[in-house]
Amino acid sequence: MQAQNIAVPTSSAVKTSSITTEFDELAALPMMIRLTTLCFATTGVGWALGAWAAGPWYAPWLLYLVAFVSGGWYTVQNAWESLRQREFDVNFLMIVAAIGAAAVGQPREGAILMFLFSLSNTLETYAMGRTHQAVNALLEMAPDEASLLLDGETRRVHVETLQVGDLVRVRPGERVPIDGVVRAGESAVNEAAITGEPMPAEKRPGAAVFAGTLNTVGALDVEVRAPAGDTTLARIVQTVAEAREQKAQSQDFTDRVIGQYYAYAVVVMTLLAIAIPLLFLDWSVKTTFYRAMALMVVASPCALVISIPAAVLSAMASGARRGVLFKGGRHLEAAATIKVVALDKTGTLTTGQPGVTIIESLGERSPAEVLGLAAAIEVLSEHPLAQAVVRGAQERGISLRPASGFKSLTGVGAEAVVDGTKVRVGRPALFGDAVVERAQVLEANGRTVIAVGAEQVWGLIALEDTVRPAAREAVARLKAAGVERVVLLTGDNRYVAEQLAAQLGVDEVHAELLPHDKARLISEIQASYGPVAMIGDGINDAPALATARLGIAMGVAGTDVALQSADVLLMSDDLLKVADALMLGRRTRRIIRQNIIFAFAVMATLVVSALLGNVTLPLGVVGHEGSTLLVVANGLRLLRR
Repeated sequence: MQAQNIAVPTSSAVKTSSITTEFDELAALPMMIRLTTLCFATTGVGWALGAWAAGPWYAPWLLYLVAFVSGGWYTVQNAWESLRQREFDVNFLMIVAAIGAAAVGQPREGAILMFLFSLSNTLETYAMGRTHQAVNALLEMAPDEASLLLDGETRRVHVETLQVGDLVRVRPGERVPIDGVVRAGESAVNEAAITGEPMPAEKRPGAAVFAGTLNTVGALDVEVRAPAGDTTLARIVQTVAEAREQKAQSQDFTDRVIGQYYAYAVVVMTLLAIAIPLLFLDWSVKTTFYRAMALMVVASPCALVISIPAAVLSAMASGARRGVLFKGGRHLEAAATIKVVALDKTGTLTTGQPGVTIIESLGERSPAEVLGLAAAIEVLSEHPLAQAVVRGAQERGISLRPASGFKSLTGVGAEAVVDGTKVRVGRPALFGDAVVERAQVLEANGRTVIAVGAEQVWGLIALEDTVRPAAREAVARLKAAGVERVVLLTGDNRYVAEQLAAQLGVDEVHAELLPHDKARLISEIQASYGPVAMIGDGINDAPALATARLGIAMGVAGTDVALQSADVLLMSDDLLKVADALMLGRRTRRIIRQNIIFAFAVMATLVVSALLGNVTLPLGVVGHEGSTLLVVANGLRLLRR
């Protein structure tokens, strides 16, 4: 794999930034599939013709030649690039081993080797993520234009022309074009893209707003506080890009196992096997060359090459059947090393949907009547919390009464006539200081509170994000799976976060975070405790997902950017699958180690025997292929788990 090259937004161009990742390999994937298929077909037909002595004597050789060319097309190119840098790598070793097998009359062995290596490279390329598509889509959340406010009138301008201190107007239903501070107006702004919190944030003069967030009910005049290329949204994109690039620069898993040293060792050993007998042992050229090529065949790392894909592909298939999708083998390796799991709150530990949790009657009306009257009005409202109130009534079997004369009270609530009475619903301040004080008790626990009444208040309704039923069990299973520390990272307030952590058994809490804060904390935790797995679902989690050793996204609730930034996808919103993913990674690592040790042991035995002249080519091929089959069978055990 080549390292990803990612263009990140600059201060002069946010919308025109492009994210480019391994385009050459992705573009070559169809050709890689065709060449690998051709290699497999020609190897099989050549083998059959040779076994049945069908056709002219040279037919199998021609077919094997096609297999060599098709299977080694990209391998030769990669080996040449390494040689130009004066390095040997596994690509070079594959080519030498295959040619060596053909030189001593065993072209089938070389063709099989080329096919296995070509298949491994093709599968790795196929599993690559396409982060650039999702991150480019993220940039589209920020508007291209803004309504610049000059002398009481607005003029549409490009966001890149805005200067710090300019005043822009954001109307209801529009996205905020730039980071800034509200100078006039009141509204509720959906900031889920930045904070991940589902509850719209109330905005009044002095409140901060972020580019890409959605204004809902009222117009806002916003003073620009940062240029277009330095917004919080732009920094999210940049953090994802930089973390992705660093992760791609780590060596490929197979190269780390076989590595430079083994490639050099085989080449040197083969050259010595030719030079020493000719110079000091007075062997014939034919005998020397035969034994050296036998050595090259038995030393070729066929079992090593297939030992990792056999285990990885079996594990990935097993995980996929359970709804855990790994994007590549390197992420299975990462899952086996995790010491700390960091969790986002909203959409991960919680459902991400506000729900009615408390109905408090303050008058003659029953709690059911209070909720029913509120829902009768909210069903006509466009406020983001209105649906939660209506849904709460429906879940409790409360029928909605007809309402008329609906009127929005900008910034405070709404009113309508229900059963001949004008009913108001909205902020507790609608009904005086005493109601506000009572509401503050509920709000201190992180809830959003609305009041319902006419001239006097009838009751309060508290809404909050609801905890997933399996969240506590999921945390317990993570610790049982060997995770040493579970950490909560959230943009929500500290009190709410600490209450949730105590309820679920979480070890550490970091609250009131912006996306880049989460990424920074992930780096700090990894430096202190070891590899971290981050679990999240929102755009605001993307930087942390990309920074963590292993990023896990909730597949159903997750946004495109979160899904593309993550290394593992949970195809359902079942948190219990996280522990399954980590345990699968640990089992895969054990089997890979078994395969590598076994393959090296068999290879060492065959190499020593070949050096002593006790291994003929046919016997070497049997031992070599037998070890390969056993390694594959061991890897397939993961399918039964």
